[in-house]
Amino acid sequence: MPVPYHEASAVLASLDEDWRRHVEAIGPCLLQPKPARDPYEALVRAIAYQQLHAKAGDAILGRLLALFPAQAFPNPGQILATDVAQLRGCGFSASKIATIQGIAQATLDAIVPDYATARAMEDEALIERLVSLRGVGRWTVEMLLIYSLERPDILPADDFGVREGYRRLKGLEQQPSRKRMVEIGLAWSPYRTVAAWYLWRVPGR
Repeated sequence: MPVPYHEASAVLASLDEDWRRHVEAIGPCLLQPKPARDPYEALVRAIAYQQLHAKAGDAILGRLLALFPAQAFPNPGQILATDVAQLRGCGFSASKIATIQGIAQATLDAIVPDYATARAMEDEALIERLVSLRGVGRWTVEMLLIYSLERPDILPADDFGVREGYRRLKGLEQQPSRKRMVEIGLAWSPYRTVAAWYLWRVPGR
């Protein structure tokens, strides 16, 4: 990530007493992006984990990768050529199969950009382009921006963990709405990615 994490942590800790205590308790930001993954692979992986616990997502992805032992990850053509029954056997639902097939086709059609093209695109431009795909929401693209493209200023305001983390951090009765979370997060720019990382780690109250 272009901005050093320690600088982001220091800025967040200086916001107020709640942030200071939390950043000190958690320690340095240990966010670990996976910059080798292109947008196609990152999106397919994200769909596998969508609405599931990590272990269930790991199992589904493991079964998918086992269908293609000769390579690290199946290419779009292979996904499209794979029998639906085989994909169901991996654990994908019918709607997720339609989504990953759509991502594969959109990659072949150059709607899903390659890594270099995605790196050159603005955050919102990439989000707008990819949420046009069936089953791909803003959160999924934000995970791509954070973990594959290493963008430093992404706040997934729809994310339950982010909103619940902020509620706990501030001792609020209710989570802020998505709109309110966006407004609150403006104060954390240009370090909103690191702010999200810390909010995911606020202990329960």
